[in-house]
Amino acid sequence: MWTRLARRTDALVDSRWTIPVAAAAAFLLRLPGLTRPIRADEAGFLLVARAWDPEPASVYGPYFVDRPPLLIATYGWADDVGGPLFIRLVGAVACALLVVAAAYVARLVATETASRWTALAVAAITSNIAINAVAVKGELLALPLLMGSLWLALLAVRDRSWVYALGGGLLAGLALGFKQNLVGGIVFTAVLFVASTFAGRIGLADLVRLALTASAGALVPLLGTVLWARAAGVDLDALWYAVYGFRFDAAGVLASGSAETETVRAALLVVSALGAGMLLVIGGFVVHIRGEWEDDAPLTAAVAGMLVVDVAGLVLGGSFWRDYLFPLLPATALCAALLARRHSKRGVAMRSVIAAAAVSTVVLLAGWAGYQALGLQEFDEVDTGEALHEAAAPDDTLVVFGGRADLQLTSGLPSPYEHLWSLPMRTLDPHLEDLEAVVTGPDAPTWIVEWVGFETWNDTAGEELAALVQERYVAHGAGCGTEPDHRRTIWLLRGTDRPAPEVDCHGGGVGGAAAGDQPSPVRTGTSPARR
Repeated sequence: MWTRLARRTDALVDSRWTIPVAAAAAFLLRLPGLTRPIRADEAGFLLVARAWDPEPASVYGPYFVDRPPLLIATYGWADDVGGPLFIRLVGAVACALLVVAAAYVARLVATETASRWTALAVAAITSNIAINAVAVKGELLALPLLMGSLWLALLAVRDRSWVYALGGGLLAGLALGFKQNLVGGIVFTAVLFVASTFAGRIGLADLVRLALTASAGALVPLLGTVLWARAAGVDLDALWYAVYGFRFDAAGVLASGSAETETVRAALLVVSALGAGMLLVIGGFVVHIRGEWEDDAPLTAAVAGMLVVDVAGLVLGGSFWRDYLFPLLPATALCAALLARRHSKRGVAMRSVIAAAAVSTVVLLAGWAGYQALGLQEFDEVDTGEALHEAAAPDDTLVVFGGRADLQLTSGLPSPYEHLWSLPMRTLDPHLEDLEAVVTGPDAPTWIVEWVGFETWNDTAGEELAALVQERYVAHGAGCGTEPDHRRTIWLLRGTDRPAPEVDCHGGGVGGAAAGDQPSPVRTGTSPARR
């Protein structure tokens, strides 16, 4: 029975329509995300883009974010074209392009049949809700560039073409503009060129020519960013810190946080990779790496090098968010192609894994759609932001303690505090001195939402901030998700006359004026929410 099913599945996938259908599916299955509210990172990037005003000591001006300018510029462009959620349509196009590029790469290194299975695998993984089928961030937007860089690197070796090498380097460099740790394309190219030289596929002169032109291509986006910074009056050390330097400081903050929280998040990431099929595809390559090495050592070395670097980037990033799996997709596609081409047991096993991944995507998306249709999904941040938007006056301002940029964006209120995310706040303002100066200064925010307790990350500084807030503000309601031991208090500046926000919470969440009509006491002791 299983043999007959496998043969029918092989016949179904091995069609000239598979690649275009897979690309269309990758596009269409991302479109339901257009019906869901904007998420925190998307909102943060958008707020930074809208307020972008570079200064000598700040790449973006009013708000800080540790991302390259190209990503923020892309968010700004998408917002100008189609509004806050248009970036998700851009992400859907990126997924379709990724599927096509992965199929071309698979056809180059394997067979036509393998290219079709690879297209199916990539379409399934990009659309799997276990990873992220809604939000669009830099990791996803960079994928077609990364995949394209692998394709051009392979063509450069095959044809000994400096033109392909130049183009591949350019695409690999552009990928870094969307997320600064996406070096997989550069590593793949470097290992492939060197290993191909040792294998006798290209000569030493070819290696030098290809390496120099690929490097030149990769440097173009870097030089463009530097020239923009100089023209905009941004100091280069400020640019360096925003893109790379901050990550070193933040790593120490993450390392000092709750090991239990990071362990749980890492475990969920592994489960997501398993459920989406990615872990099994990579595992199959690792198990059979000796056989792949015997067949094509340079390509196997390049794929292995890319996997090592991408996994290391994921682990060293520290946060273990599920969409951090997306940078592994180009290498995953190559793993799928190399094994799916075979008629042996390893080929049958890989094709079975890909088919199971496709089934997983369909089942999980159906479950997610049902969950949404029943109204069970909570939108605490957006619901709270909408209530604040209705209650606020046009010139009001807002600070969200805990870094929920989706709440900030939905409220329509600007923030006088530069940190829209919790990690930059914990790293650059660990004792909350800057926030205290804002709260007690002439530009104090009209509203403060205590999304997490003030003492969550620093007991002493949090208690001081809580005392200052109670002195200058009055509790004026509560946000969605308020619980007896976790009050998401909405604070209003004393002397300001505004109606209490009327929060209508999805998914059975609790909030509103009744939940927060009394000031929260100053809390002492170690917070259980520390992370």
